[in-house]
Amino acid sequence: MNAALAIATARRRAGLSKRELARRSSTSPAAIVEYESGRRDPTVGTLDRILRAAGSSAVITIEPQSPVDRDRAARVLADVLSLVDAIPMRAAARSLPYPPFGR
Repeated sequence: MNAALAIATARRRAGLSKRELARRSSTSPAAIVEYESGRRDPTVGTLDRILRAAGSSAVITIEPQSPVDRDRAARVLADVLSLVDAIPMRAAARSLPYPPFGR
């Protein structure tokens, strides 16, 4: 869910200014600006309070994620590992660039 878009849409549909929405939702105008710009995410409770102040509400649905295609994931992993094997390796340094401790 995009909280910034939800708040801005609800506010515009209600014909409210950011200042008026802030007053109705008991928050600061600066917070509304931060939420609508996406620079800050409101908590679920705060989002609900702001949307209700604008005469809207959010409906949250919980859906299972699509199952992972293990065969495809295995092929992708094999491709990545093959690519890593193809990258030239730099030879290890034969000596340390600094003298060992104790000298």
